[in-house]
Amino acid sequence: MTGRRTEVLVVGGGQAGLAAGYYLRRAGLDFRILDAAPAPGGAWRHHWDTLRLFSPAAHSSLPGRPMPRQPGHDQPDAAHTAAYLAEYEQRYELPVLRPVRVERVERVEHVERPDGGGLLSARTDSGDWHARALIMATGSRRRPFVPAVPGLRDFTGRQLHSRDYRSAADFAGQRVLVVGGGNSGAQIAADLTGTAAVRWVTRRPPRFLPDEVDGRALFDLASRHVRGDGPRLGDLGDLVAVPPVRAARDAGRLTAHPMFHRLDAGGAVWEDDERWPCDAIVWCTGFRPDLGPLRGLGLRDRTGRVPTDGTRVLADPRIHLLGYGDWTGPASATLTGVGRTARTAVDQLAATLRRTA
Repeated sequence: MTGRRTEVLVVGGGQAGLAAGYYLRRAGLDFRILDAAPAPGGAWRHHWDTLRLFSPAAHSSLPGRPMPRQPGHDQPDAAHTAAYLAEYEQRYELPVLRPVRVERVERVEHVERPDGGGLLSARTDSGDWHARALIMATGSRRRPFVPAVPGLRDFTGRQLHSRDYRSAADFAGQRVLVVGGGNSGAQIAADLTGTAAVRWVTRRPPRFLPDEVDGRALFDLASRHVRGDGPRLGDLGDLVAVPPVRAARDAGRLTAHPMFHRLDAGGAVWEDDERWPCDAIVWCTGFRPDLGPLRGLGLRDRTGRVPTDGTRVLADPRIHLLGYGDWTGPASATLTGVGRTARTAVDQLAATLRRTA
């Protein structure tokens, strides 16, 4: 069997992968983190210029190392967050190898051991790795979702997903349709007001959380709901009113319109034949988990989902999924929330490795 070997492979070097690395180091396990990106910082290296975190730096930290405050800002921007992740990686001397793209994960054995033992093989663009356990922490940035609306290919203007949006200046003087009722839709629509003519469309009326709710409160609410002693977060609202969004909303510049019925060459058309011509569409319609390397392992159920118990994959307890939102832990797609989930995942994984040694 050729290739390099370690006890645990972590696929993905963003915030979830680094949190896993922190606890793997504390557990005394031999591990490597394989990251497809050419530089540290995870997805934060690619967000738009004016994006702000939901919480102050002190409440937006990975385990063991508080994020330093960004001078002049109560809520850090994406560049500050990316720099923090780079410093975190260096501070804890986490063994991140990049750029290394994992193409597929395979089981080495022809017949699996009933206790879940044996090796997993990660085929990468720079050679093979073998490990006794695997943590997938790839996030979802490489799988943007755009709904199949009628006329999608007929529109002749510019179309881009929120992951590729950078600055309102790129749309100065244009008419821009922003699609999506989540936080990215609200923030990008607010960012564009004053620079472009904006129409923000959502499938249902947006519901803003109370203005005092920030990222720490979101994490606490999500955790309480999982414990059974608090309301479901969606019962309170959907959108965090960060200062730019709040300012645009309170000034009457951030008004949501119902979702259009179809697109044509020049813009959006509603069921009553109202038409809004536009130059560009920004799709703020979310992402899907980037689990492509696992596709050959037969982990999905009939619905196409990978069943898990927390982060642990039911069909193969050597594999954990970390950082994919509430599916794999309360608020686990956030800086504040991923640490607790990473600790639990590493504890469970270490126990599995001890049993199958």
